Amino acid sequence: MEKLIINGGNNLYGHVDISGAKNAAVAIIPGAIMASKGVCVIDNIPDIEDVRCLERILESLGCKLKKNNDTVNIDSSDIESTNACVEEVRKMRASYYLIGALLGRFKEARVELPGGCPIGVRPIDQHIKGFEALGAKVKIEHGAVIVKADRLIGTKIFFDVVSVGATINVMLAAILAEGTTTLENVAKEPHVVDVANFLNSMGANIRGAGTDVIRIFGVKELKGCNYSVIPDQIEAGTYMIATAACGGEVTIKNIIPKHLESISAKLVETGVEVISDGDSVTVKSSGKLKGVNIKTLPYPGFPTDIQQPMTTLLSIAKGRSIINESIWENRFKHADELKKMGASVKVEGRTAIIDGVDKLTGAVVKATDLRAGAAMIIAGLIGEGTTEIVGVEHIDRGYPHIEEKFKKLGASITRSTI
Repeated sequence: MEKLIINGGNNLYGHVDISGAKNAAVAIIPGAIMASKGVCVIDNIPDIEDVRCLERILESLGCKLKKNNDTVNIDSSDIESTNACVEEVRKMRASYYLIGALLGRFKEARVELPGGCPIGVRPIDQHIKGFEALGAKVKIEHGAVIVKADRLIGTKIFFDVVSVGATINVMLAAILAEGTTTLENVAKEPHVVDVANFLNSMGANIRGAGTDVIRIFGVKELKGCNYSVIPDQIEAGTYMIATAACGGEVTIKNIIPKHLESISAKLVETGVEVISDGDSVTVKSSGKLKGVNIKTLPYPGFPTDIQQPMTTLLSIAKGRSIINESIWENRFKHADELKKMGASVKVEGRTAIIDGVDKLTGAVVKATDLRAGAAMIIAGLIGEGTTEIVGVEHIDRGYPHIEEKFKKLGASITRSTI
């Protein structure tokens, strides 16, 4: 067990390089299973625990992996098993992409029910709906999802709710299906587009990713390819918010500014200057902030994954802010931790009412989930005195070398063993 120790009060200056997108990488890596020939060479892979966990799962299935810095080579041509029932599967939500990938290639899969952050009920009913529409039989036994099909046949599928996971998972299953599959009411997030681009590089024929309708024209096989993962919009947004909250000037490099437009717009509303320039964005902040209202929405709306860090910023912004969390029903667990540091946050169902205070003060707090962990780091950075954060394993699931990156910006943050 480890903890982070932060001495708050420092402005942030300099630049930070953003890693590959977690939410893209954790779908692209299972997608590599579908290549029956050749090797997938994937670079800009983030050095995070969720990626390492997936790599161990693929090796347990018989894939051959080689790593070199942020590049991983995946050879799945001699895969030996469609049974992904290992402990690592229960540690992360994105392990459910193994179902679609294995079903697509082998017409069968057995995968443990996924784990991940406790941020609300996250059923896989839309995934199952899609698999069954393609012709698979699905059952859940002994804590595992078991899918099997004699044939997968393209069809029209309308998702009842917009779901990133279901969009990607059913897309994976449909690539090698016979005929054409049309997915409607799909997610449009950048990582959905990135996964589709990766699969097309392998020989898939997917059109419309990033729009309301995705069409998948079935192909016979997929082969290895070379691919680079897009930058992580959530990591970038976290450093943007940290800079705004702490004051200072930081350039966030290796990003796609368009992916950050909803975040940039809200930061500008709080009184922060945001300057986009090619593949970077610079945030300038005096630390004097004003409250804003936010509603989380599917892309291109304000990302739910940035709501928690933004709550921390608004806790010291002048006036009242209201956040409506429309994606997950239990994503305000960090509010109680912020209150330990002096924040004034009242949670009513999916709404948080935040009255800005003059300062936060250091305390011992917990990272209750991945993005809540980022929120508590920002709270520690702006807090008066020393903050200790436990539950660091959640943070390591999605933020590569976070304390090292903040140190380079002038933060006083260290990691130690409990």
